Amino acid sequence: MKLQQLRYIVEVVNHNLNVSATAESLYTSQPGISKQVRMLEDELGIQIFGRSGKHLTHVTPAGQEVINIATSILSKVESIKAVAQEHTQPDQGVLNIATTHTQARYALPKVIKGFMDRYPKVSLHMHQGTPSQISEAAAKGEADFAIATEALHLYHDLVMLPCYHWTRSLVVRADHPLAQCDNLTIEELAKYPLVTYVFGFTGRSELDTAFNQAGISPRIVFTATDADVIKTYVRLGLGVGVIATMAVDENDDKDLVALDASHLFERSTTMIGFRKGTFLRTYMYDFIERFAPHLTRDAVEHAMLMRSAEEVEKLFADADLPVL
Repeated sequence: MKLQQLRYIVEVVNHNLNVSATAESLYTSQPGISKQVRMLEDELGIQIFGRSGKHLTHVTPAGQEVINIATSILSKVESIKAVAQEHTQPDQGVLNIATTHTQARYALPKVIKGFMDRYPKVSLHMHQGTPSQISEAAAKGEADFAIATEALHLYHDLVMLPCYHWTRSLVVRADHPLAQCDNLTIEELAKYPLVTYVFGFTGRSELDTAFNQAGISPRIVFTATDADVIKTYVRLGLGVGVIATMAVDENDDKDLVALDASHLFERSTTMIGFRKGTFLRTYMYDFIERFAPHLTRDAVEHAMLMRSAEEVEKLFADADLPVL
């Protein structure tokens, strides 16, 4: 059994059983991967993958157990490399962050600027996607950190830490009736078409919950994945924008009227997640603390010892998180 074989079977799964795509991503040949997978199966005496002709169709139950262990082994191998680099090149390395547009555009710039000034030899890569894509990237080891509001709870193999709470605001054109509204309610808001985030994005679930509790169906006419696009269509008169308050820019949005909606919708919490068992470099701890000052190295290491997400949640239940 070779590490290369374990890496092949894990990557085949990560590429949805597409051996050609796996070979391309690993800069090797498709026949080479197929041969090594067969050799591993012969050695173990089980089928890891089900087949139809030359095509892989599914992961067998035994194969899934093998892949789970292989994933853990490969993660430990990466941790060994990280330990060595921590001692030989403490200020050098790579940091991959997967996050949403809202976090990348409004919450992270100052943090990343300060981080890069402190660690100029660390190569930082930001990957934007949906919350599910972000969480999956962290779970697969493609990203060191996942930063999002939604979907992180779907991945039980991630350590999830609360960073900050955030509220929502409505944005309307100056000539919109709500621009002069002093007593904003869900019922009043329901009279107008809404422009907001795609379902499953940036705390959208709290909007849906508020309307459901009021027994009202919101009239959502346009959705997008980032606040800048939403504001563009508010300017075109499509409707009332519902966005994260942090996305309201005093300079760029002078032509819009922003209304506090924190009393209409429950606040959301942005989390940072990483794989359990990951060896965090010193600069990684530093990044976390820059993004969420209450998440000191001691606090993060304490959370990593917790056995469940519920225990981590209790650990930070009394934390005084900032509200954006």
